[in-house]
This record gives sequence, structure tokens and C-alpha cells, in this order.
Amino acid sequence: MSQARGRYDFCIGLVLAMSSSIFIGGSFILKKKGLLRLARKGSMRAGQGGHAYLKEWLWWAGLLSMGVGEAANFAAYAFAPATLVTPLGALSVLVSAILSSFFLNEKLNLHGKIGCLLSILGSTVMVIHAPQEEEVETLDEMSNKLRDPGFVVFATLVVIVSLILIVVVGPRHGQTNILVYITICSVIGALSVSCVKGLGIAIKELFAGKPVLKSPLSWILLLSLIVCVSTQINYLNRALDIFNTSIVTPIYYVIFTTSVLTCSAILFKEWQHMAADDIIGTFSGFLTIIVGIFLLHAFKDVNFTLANLPVSLRKDDRAANGSLLSTYDCFNHDEESTPCLSEIQSTESLSARRNGSLSAF
Repeated sequence: MSQARGRYDFCIGLVLAMSSSIFIGGSFILKKKGLLRLARKGSMRAGQGGHAYLKEWLWWAGLLSMGVGEAANFAAYAFAPATLVTPLGALSVLVSAILSSFFLNEKLNLHGKIGCLLSILGSTVMVIHAPQEEEVETLDEMSNKLRDPGFVVFATLVVIVSLILIVVVGPRHGQTNILVYITICSVIGALSVSCVKGLGIAIKELFAGKPVLKSPLSWILLLSLIVCVSTQINYLNRALDIFNTSIVTPIYYVIFTTSVLTCSAILFKEWQHMAADDIIGTFSGFLTIIVGIFLLHAFKDVNFTLANLPVSLRKDDRAANGSLLSTYDCFNHDEESTPCLSEIQSTESLSARRNGSLSAF
């Protein structure tokens, strides 16, 4: 009976996590459509300090969609392991990329399409190999987990490292090193996910009629969540303001998800009940998603399609073998010797430039 219940909760958490990604990914499209509509009307843009978007219903629809998505993501942690819910957050990036190609006329190049496919495959592998049962179902169990020496040491190290980065490293290198601010919001994010998990369990018990509001742990988790999320938003915004979004997003996803998986392994010990093939499958799926997200973001401004691939290959083959072929043709076609010699010289000149030879000039 408990195994069937665990399977049922797992499916609910999976559906909530996937629907969260759909709503959050769609929210970016709705907001963007609203802002573009205002720009066509000549209203002052949000980037220039304007607030005309508050009168645009599409923008409010996007905000509502994001709220629904975040609520679904919050609820997913109450039913499914963080090992599953957190990596599936990458699907929101995929949904946003696909919808933008349809509704915003933003072209999705070959790298982006491959990245989307890899993200879907990686997510599928993670769903298949993720732990099926959740170790913590009550606040009392959560309290015992939080007192575990391993988690206490981990949380202490996270706080110490974060304070060092905020107080010492951030003021000196935060403006030049992209990892500083991203690391702060990522490692703090691991603790925020633990707080969300605990609050999700508390809400389940509240609906079951248990006196959750009288438990100090519920309020401690809520206060900790507010502090962690505020810190995350602050330093993530700093990173986005200084560095390119296409670089910040994949790096943040990798470090944040790795921190959450580490925290989950220490706090909930879900990995102890997984077979070796499931552990390998989970890591393989995670790495596949990382590669997909990287391809989707790193090359999004490169105009490269499948139709360009044969042309590129022919150009490379010609650059490698063009000199020999041209020479052969010249020996067999005397009447075309002048054009051939010109082509040989241009090919040699191109090779010399690629190899850094000064004689080409």
C-alpha cells in the first residue's frame, strides 16, 4: 500500500513539475508579446523606466502564468524528490525557446534544435531513473533530518562560503568574474529548496488537519526561505545586469542543480535506495540536459541551419584539397593556365593567412 502511495505521489509531483515548466516558459512569451505591443504603440519601454506594461493585459496574463507555474513547482516538492523536480526546471527554458520561434518570430537555429532534443532526452532519462519513493513525509521526520550531523555540516559550510563570497570576494571580483554572484545564489538556492520541501510537507499536513501552525519548525522554514530567496534574487539580478544572459543562464542552471542534488543526497539520502544503474542514469540525464541547455544558449545568435552544413563541408574540402586539384587541372588545361594560377595563388594565400605566415602579405 505504501509503495502504491509513493508511486502515486511521484506521478503527481512529476505532472506538477512539468506543468510548472510549461506555465513558466509560456509566461516569458506572454510578457514579451505585451511589451512588444506597447513598443509598437510608442509607449515608454520598461527598460527606460516606463510602467505602461501595467495597463497591458498580455503582461498580466504572463505574470499570472508565472505565478501558477511557481505554485505548481512549489507543490511538486511536496510530492516528488528534489532530485527529479529541480533538473526538470530546465524544461521551462526549452518551452520558452520553442514558443518564441512560433509566436515571436525568433529563429531557432540548428544548435538550438539539437539542444531542445537533448534536453527532452535528458529529462526523460532522469524521470525513468529518479528515486520513486520520498524519504520524508511528516514534519517530525523533516526535523530529524535537519538535525542530522551531515546536513548541519553542509549547511554551515554553505553559510560560511556564502558570507566569504558576499563580504570578501564579491566587492573585489564580482564585476569581472561571472562565477562569484552565480555561486552565491546557487549554493543558497540549495538551502531554499530544502525549505520549500519542508513547507510543502507542512502544507500537506495542514490540509490533513494537523496543528502545523503551532510548530516552530514551520515558521523557521518560512523565514529561512524568505532570506534565501531574497539573497538569490539579489545576486542573480546582479549577474544578469553585468554579464550576458546566454552565459549566465546555463552556468546558473548547472551550479544550482548540482548544489540541490548534493543537498538532497545529504539531507534526504535518496541515493542510498537507488541501484547503480539508476544513479548512472540520473547523472547521464543531468549531463545531457546540461549539454542541451549549453547548445541552446551559447549559439543562439549564430545563423546556422541544416542547409548550411553541406556548403560548409564543401568549403572545407576545397580549402584542404583545392591546391592539388587546381594544379592538376592546370597541367591538363593549358588554355586555362592563367585563371588556374590565380586560383592557386589565392588558395595558398588563404592557407598562409590561416597559418599566420607573413609571406602571404
